[in-house]
Parts: sequence; structure tokens; C-alpha cells
Amino acid sequence: MADPASDLLAEAMRPALLRLYRRMRRETQDGDVSPLQNLLLVLIIKNPGIGVGALAEIEGLRGPTISGHIKQLETAGLVTRAPPDPKDRRRTGLVATPEGERRAEALRRLRTDWLARRLDGLSPAERQAVAAAIPALVRLGE
Repeated sequence: MADPASDLLAEAMRPALLRLYRRMRRETQDGDVSPLQNLLLVLIIKNPGIGVGALAEIEGLRGPTISGHIKQLETAGLVTRAPPDPKDRRRTGLVATPEGERRAEALRRLRTDWLARRLDGLSPAERQAVAAAIPALVRLGE
């Protein structure tokens, strides 16, 4: 069981983080690509050659679910299949196309700009508190 102080902090923090994430996603959504597809695209960019099975494992979803999203990303010209693995010719990995990389970077920049504008609305002390919390938030996400 968690420490009571940690429990109270979690109760206050969870909805705040969720609201912030939802608002950022809503304000910066790419109409052609779903949030999950954007996430998959970023994972593919960070892990060139990753397979559908590994993506499904990372996201805790079924392979067929991921396959459907990958097909849509392929149709949109954002992802393509890498050449087959020389050790296992049945396995092909995924790579982002230049357009996929451009779209992911544009979305990253849009979200960063949105968040920076929101941070501009905070007082210097509030911005300092957010900055001080970043290392702990990173550790929570690991």
C-alpha cells in the first residue's frame, strides 16, 4: 500500500496530468492520423525496423489491432516496410517515410509551441516549480 501522502498526491496529480494531456492532444490533433497512429509513427521513427509484434507488445494491444493502424499509416504514405531481415526473410520491419518523419516533427513542434504558450501564462514561480518537477516526472514515466 502506498504512503498516505503519496496517495493524496497521486489523487491530485492524475486528473491534472490527464486534463493537460487531453487538452494538448485536442488542441494539436492532426485530423488525418489518430493519436494512436501518431504514437506508433513516433515509435517507428525511434526504432527503425521494429515489427508489428513488438509495437503491439509495447502498447499492450493485439497484433491485428496494430496491423490495421499500420496499414492506414502505409496508405497515408507515412510508413513503409523495410527490406526483409536477412536472418529471417519472413520478417519485415517498419520505417517511417520522409513524409512520416516530417509529419511527426511538425506535430512535435506544434505541441511544444502550444505548451510553451501555456507556460507563458504562468508566473515565473509557477514555471520554476514545473521545471523543478520535470526530473521526478521523467522518473515516474520510466
